[in-house]
Parts: sequence; structure tokens; C-alpha cells
Amino acid sequence: MNQFFQSCGLLVFWLGLQLPNTAILATPVTNTAIAQNQLQQHQSLCPVNLAAAIETVIKRPEFQRSQWGILVQTLASGKTLYQFQSDKYFTPASTTKLLTSAAVLQRFGSEFRFHTPVYATGTVPNLQTLRIVGKGDPSLTTEKLQKLVNQLKQQGVRQIKTLIVDDSYFKNVPINQTWEWGDLAFDYATPVSSLILNENSVTLKVIPETVGKPLRLEWSDAIAAKQLQVNNRAIAAAKATPYSIEIVRKLGQPTLEISGKLAIESPPDTFGIAVTEPGEYVLETLKNLLAEAGIIVGEGTVVNQSLKIAAEKEVAFIESETLAELLKKVNQDSNNLYAESMGNILTVESQINTPSEALEKQLSVLGVARETYKLVDSSGLSRQNLISPVALVQTLRLMTKTPFAQSYRDSLAIAGTNGTLQKRFQNTSVSGKLQAKTGTLTGVYTLAGYLQNVNLEPLVFSIMVNQADLPATEVRKAIDEIVLLLSSNNAFSLSNRTDCSSNRRSSHQFSH
Repeated sequence: MNQFFQSCGLLVFWLGLQLPNTAILATPVTNTAIAQNQLQQHQSLCPVNLAAAIETVIKRPEFQRSQWGILVQTLASGKTLYQFQSDKYFTPASTTKLLTSAAVLQRFGSEFRFHTPVYATGTVPNLQTLRIVGKGDPSLTTEKLQKLVNQLKQQGVRQIKTLIVDDSYFKNVPINQTWEWGDLAFDYATPVSSLILNENSVTLKVIPETVGKPLRLEWSDAIAAKQLQVNNRAIAAAKATPYSIEIVRKLGQPTLEISGKLAIESPPDTFGIAVTEPGEYVLETLKNLLAEAGIIVGEGTVVNQSLKIAAEKEVAFIESETLAELLKKVNQDSNNLYAESMGNILTVESQINTPSEALEKQLSVLGVARETYKLVDSSGLSRQNLISPVALVQTLRLMTKTPFAQSYRDSLAIAGTNGTLQKRFQNTSVSGKLQAKTGTLTGVYTLAGYLQNVNLEPLVFSIMVNQADLPATEVRKAIDEIVLLLSSNNAFSLSNRTDCSSNRRSSHQFSH
């Protein structure tokens, strides 16, 4: 048996085949770079059967309790090269954003910009009202508000009797009831609102200073910090004390409980915390900026119902970057708030009741089969989303036939280069050639996207793993092995050849 593998040159240890008394298996694969080096050494030798090679990975004993779904197709022709449970539903995590991005691009186009108008009554220098109307722009920052204030000052505004923050554009947008309560304290599960400032989040830094004393808390924004009551029971501990900091929000209250220990020699730890009252946060921030500019504000209010104010006129506005640029935050950085905001604006502009219905309508126009997915949010944070590998591959392929194909692809992370794939596939043949979206929840790991191959037609694929009980690094390593297989020219040759049939039988015989 050893003689067979030596003469054929099949890369046994990279595939993880467990053969007794085979010396080449003594060193396990530790990362994608090692796997790629081994693959390159055997590139010109006996070709590998793709199906057997993939199944060698997914049928390892450590994955016996995990569920895999895989679909690999050629991009242009749609020929299926490999599929495993591709029509089954899986929890998709953030690969949900592939569907959201496709829907909003189809509806609004890549040059769409969020427009936040500002209306006023009265005459300069003394305005009766100034109303800023949120339209769901997730990119609004304090710096952009400052530019607005500067513009008002240049217009000669010196006094505003009533400052109005209009948060009525999104109707009835509570926290998604299917999100986990433990997530809601943090910036990745922050509430969606018509007016969003600094991604509706604030940064909290915990700093150890004196052993046995409470950790010092440092906030990035004093206005946002005032919304939260903090019970700080976390202390600085002696050197080498194991890390045990926990932050929990009390159910239904704006109260943070901080507990645990942080070793005295440890660097400060940083947390992104969700703002509890986004409208009030915008109001107080804008009032402060106006005061600093010398503009007097009499009173301020947040309204959640549409207003019609007589003689009101638009005096300024804030405009976002293009949708093509904003989608990079959605897909490269996997920003949940951006995705949820876009799902909600699609709902309003489509005059439909819920984001899931609005997304479904637009995806049907694109051509994605309705029975291949079920959505309950726009970001993938909910575990009640259900998407099949077929739905992801369909979406990816259909978007290449639209005028927005390049914007869609450019929004994805590039292997070894940026976003959530920056540290994956470095120093491999996949680096720079894979554009994809990742997805991660506890026990859920997904990857779907486009793969460029030398001398082969580009591929589109989806790999989904659910119910995984291994560390995230181990599951991702297995997913990456499969992607590296897809990048091998030799991996596909058995589809049209019969001269290696003995190798194909051997691969199946020893896979596990």
C-alpha cells in the first residue's frame, strides 16, 4: 500500500487519511499554509478525486456530531462539481448578509446614498424649530454632526427655540425577539433606529491598576455612558491570575453588571457596548455640539411619530457614502447594524410589513428560489434564520448577471487581504483569489463566495457547518482545507478522466 501512494504521489497526509504504518501521516496539518505547501509539492503528480478528498475532511471522527452542507459549482455554466446536503436548511450566521446585500443592491443600485435632511422654521439668526430627520443611515458619526453644526453656524444661526430629533422613519422596530438576550449588551446586537449615531455603540475599556481594587472604567463617549448604570465588581488581581471578566445587562434595564478578575500585568480590555436610547443619544450629542458652536438651544425632544410642521423648509442635509461603499462594512467587516438598517430601509421603501418579507420579495425578483431559505432578520444574528447552500450559491451566481455585479463582489472580504478573511489563507494560492463572506455563531461556521482558479473556470461555492462542538479554529481549518482543494487544478480532472480509477477506489476505501 505504501508503494502505491509513493508511486502515485497522492497527498495522503494533507487529506487526513488514516493508514496504519504509513510514515507520511506522522505530521498532522496545522494550518492552511502547510496544507498549501504540501499541495504545491504534489501538483504535477497523480490527480485527486474531489468528492473523496472533500469527504475525507468532513467525515473525520471529530466531525461525527456536526452537520455539513456543501455546494460547489462552476460560475458561468453552473455545473455542479460537488454537493453534500446542499438543499438542506442550515443556520447561516452572517452569510445571511449575502442575501441582504443582493436585495438592497437590486432595489436601490450601487450609487444610492442615505440622505438625512434637516428642516427649520423661523428666520436666521433665531429659528423656531430645527428638525433632523433620520432615514436609517448607519454611517452617521459625531464628525458628520459637527460638519452639520458648522454649516448652520455659517448660515448665521445663533438660536434654536426647539430642537427636534425625528426617529419616526422606521416603524415599530424593537430589538429582534429571536436574538439571544446575552448578546444585547454588546455592539454587535445594538438596536436599529431611524437615527443612528456612531453605530449606536460606545467603547468601554477596563483597566487594572491596583491589586484587589476595582478595575478603572474608561468610556469613549461620556454622553452614551450616561445612559448606563454600572455595577462594577471586577477587580485587578495578582500576576498570572486567569482572565474572568464578564459583562451582563440586567433584563429589561439599562444596567451593566461587570464582574471577574483581570491580572495586574494585563493590558486594558475593550468592549463595544450597545447604546440603550439611540434617539436621546443623538439629541444630547447634537445639543452639546451646538452649544460649543455658540448656538443656543431652548429645548430638545425626540419624536417617534411623523410630524408635519407648517412653513418648514430644508436648510441642510447629511449624505452617506454610496451603497457600494457601505456594503463593504456589511460584508467585509460583517457589521450587523449596517445590515439590519438596510433591511429596514428596504421594508419602508417597499411598503412591506417586515424586513424578511421585503428581502424575500426582492430576492424573488432576482431569481432566488423562495423555498431555499427562510429569514427572520437581515444580519444573520438570529439562530432562526434558515438558508441552504443552494440559496447562497444561487444568489452569488445571479448577482453576476446584474449591473451591480462588481459592486457586490467588491463588498466581499478577500482571502489574506482584508475584512474577516484578512488572517485566513495567507501565503497560499487562494490568497487574493477568494472573495467570500464568513459566518460565525457558537457551533456555526460558514463560508460562501467566488474562487478564481488558474487554468480553470471560476467557481462559486458554499460551505456550511452546524452543530460543531470543536473550537472555532479547528472547524475553520477544515473549511479552509476544502477551499484549498477547490483551488487545485488536479482536484477536478477525475470528472472527465478514467485513467486514475484505481486511485478513486482507494481514496473512498480509506476515507473516514
